[in-house]
Amino acid sequence: MRQVKDLLQGKGREVFSVDPDQPVLAAIQAMADHHVGALLVMQAGELVGIISERDYARKVILLGRSSAETPVWQIMSSPVETVSGQHTVDACMRLCTDRRIRHLPVMDAGKVVGVVSIGDLVKAVIDEQAEELAQLQRYIAG
Repeated sequence: MRQVKDLLQGKGREVFSVDPDQPVLAAIQAMADHHVGALLVMQAGELVGIISERDYARKVILLGRSSAETPVWQIMSSPVETVSGQHTVDACMRLCTDRRIRHLPVMDAGKVVGVVSIGDLVKAVIDEQAEELAQLQRYIAG
């Protein structure tokens, strides 16, 4: 089973973040600019939360709040579920399913080294299954 560190090698370790005091509107704009569904909320280099499109929809739009006036810290999810590079894809899939989350920051020695999404995990499972199928077909044909 593939590990998170293997996924990060393939997808990269770029992390997009926002300060907790920034307005939600800035976070939503950053998500749109980077084509991501969530941003890490970082303060002085430390992970303090995560803000997602889901947080925005449920905690700003549905409550009639102003995205220009609401700071990120008021709607971010905290504490954040994290994983290490040694976690397996399967364990991360279970965590996302059980906790109903879509993004997992990856930590190493207390520092954020990347983020994996449910999409990254599903792709990894599909790729692994395709490889197993190809091996079985070669074995049968062989």
